[in-house]
Amino acid sequence: MNSVDLGNYGESIAEEFLRAKDYAVLERKYRAGGGEIDLIAESGGTIAFVEVKYRKGLGFGYPREAVSPAKQRRIKNCALCYVAERGMTGRDFRFDVVEILDLSHGKDKMTIEHIENAFM
Repeated sequence: MNSVDLGNYGESIAEEFLRAKDYAVLERKYRAGGGEIDLIAESGGTIAFVEVKYRKGLGFGYPREAVSPAKQRRIKNCALCYVAERGMTGRDFRFDVVEILDLSHGKDKMTIEHIENAFM
């Protein structure tokens, strides 16, 4: 799989994971303001802008470590566009990361961690 395919695969796993936690997934691959948000989900009235990071090994560190300050800024700018477009000012929102670590290369052996409020 190339990096785009891996990204799509990871996003599908994260979406399934969040739905199992009773999140409503509102958008996937939302693009605006020079950035992209992998998943936009809602739970308990809070909108979560979710960055998904999937890795098949630790050679480049933990997946969450790839959400650099520059990446966070792009996600925030994109989220501001989403909130403005949808007239959602005044709503509660946060930035989450879903980290998927697949050391065994099999869905039944993955470690998935949902990090709420991963950055502000």
